[in-house]
Amino acid sequence: MCRFCLLFLVLLPFSLLSAASTDGVRVREGMLRGAPLDGGIVAYLGIPYAAPPVGALRWKPPQPAAAWQGFRDATQFGARPPQPTLWKDIVFRSPKASEDCLYLNVWAPASSPRQKLPVLVYFHGGGLVVGDGSEGRYDGAALARRGLVTVTVNYRLGIFGFLSHPELSAETPARASGNYGLLDQVAALRWVRENIAAFGGDPARITIGGESAGSISVSALMASPLSRDLMAGAIGESGSVLGAMSAVSLAQAEAAGVEFAKAIAKPSLAELRALPSEELLAAALRVNANHGRIVIDGLFLIEDPALTYREGRQARIPLLAGWTSAEMDPGMVLAGKEPTPEVFLAALDRLLGAQAPAVARVYPHATPSEVLQSATDLSSDLFIAQSSWKWTDQHSRSSGKPVYRFLYSQLLPPQVLSEWGPDAKPSAPRLGAPHAADIPYFLGNLPLVNLWAWTPSDHAASERIQAYVLRFVQTGNPNHAGAVEWPALKPDSPVEMVLADRCEARAAPDLERRRVLDSLGGH
Repeated sequence: MCRFCLLFLVLLPFSLLSAASTDGVRVREGMLRGAPLDGGIVAYLGIPYAAPPVGALRWKPPQPAAAWQGFRDATQFGARPPQPTLWKDIVFRSPKASEDCLYLNVWAPASSPRQKLPVLVYFHGGGLVVGDGSEGRYDGAALARRGLVTVTVNYRLGIFGFLSHPELSAETPARASGNYGLLDQVAALRWVRENIAAFGGDPARITIGGESAGSISVSALMASPLSRDLMAGAIGESGSVLGAMSAVSLAQAEAAGVEFAKAIAKPSLAELRALPSEELLAAALRVNANHGRIVIDGLFLIEDPALTYREGRQARIPLLAGWTSAEMDPGMVLAGKEPTPEVFLAALDRLLGAQAPAVARVYPHATPSEVLQSATDLSSDLFIAQSSWKWTDQHSRSSGKPVYRFLYSQLLPPQVLSEWGPDAKPSAPRLGAPHAADIPYFLGNLPLVNLWAWTPSDHAASERIQAYVLRFVQTGNPNHAGAVEWPALKPDSPVEMVLADRCEARAAPDLERRRVLDSLGGH
């Protein structure tokens, strides 16, 4: 037998097992066997990317996952992080909640790894206190069928993921604590960088994305020295660390941790680590301490992210980011009162004090309809939209890379009330697209979300948006043949793409109000 043929026979089994196929793939820790799906793709679910953060590893940076022998079944989602039940539109497919939760999921075309396909790593939302990568709206199959290797990630949440404490800081060489959920995300990105070629992905073309807390995480990962070299592009839907969930100092975070420990009568770290996870979560909820506080800890973040972005020290990569047209309903401003000019002005005084007159000038309020729209806009801005604007504006000024800004405007169809539970009532009509409405449209998952009665208009919007997302992950530019051109942002002449069943690029109509809010600081 010729030497070439012999070499081919020796290498053939490994090459087959290194491809994303039903035969399995070899990753750092061992062999995986996934589940074949329609459309020529394979799902690899519940892959451990780090050791279980339990016992002595609670509130420790993630440690490497253990190796295994033989094939590991990767056809079921791993456990989700411990968390409260907050919102009915979060529907899990994971089997249970557990501190042993550091798992990721990969959807990949069943193809040769030599293809080097682009990769999207998507981080779920949920305020850094709820959510996981198993939710149907985050499923990676639709984009995988279009040629992306798609990844979702679980990370520690709430009190398990973001507690700071002086004793925790003393345990580390960097004297840092908190941000464990974000360190989990870094570990997941490093795992993807090291292993994604086995699934046919290109480690040099990893785009990170997320919505709400996931978007805030993306902006923080871009600012962190631990992760900013691990990505080629970024997608952010609603939120950034430049306003929403602004980072606090380590001293502030440690003081809050000490206060929490005293409040539950467990003042020492040893006592906190000894608490069963159910008791710890219940205690944190009881004293309102189950939050996701991002910390300038000297490890994940070495300075205020606002300074990082202003000075251009963030990851210098293309960014596609924006927000929805009605992130919050007008009740945040109006507090249940009638939408009159007098009520609106009184609300501004209550919310903004001496800054109210400047804000009133840029939010029309002469009629009830203007008040409703302005109350919706201001609620949305104070909640999360302004932080997305700040992120896109600052990155476009300091990175030297293109920024593609969007306003997501596709209105949700009627609810399927039977899917919302026995006490469900129709939601109040909104003046735009609510927070988190865009997720299944971006990722192509309308068929997996049964809470709304999707229409042809919704499917058309999802097709158009997916095409932009696909092209951006492939090239760093969302533009492609046959689509409405999406211009890159110019800071002093900004444009945005209105994403809906009909997409439209337009000059941003709200620049004056953005600048007024930005000048006030803290919003």
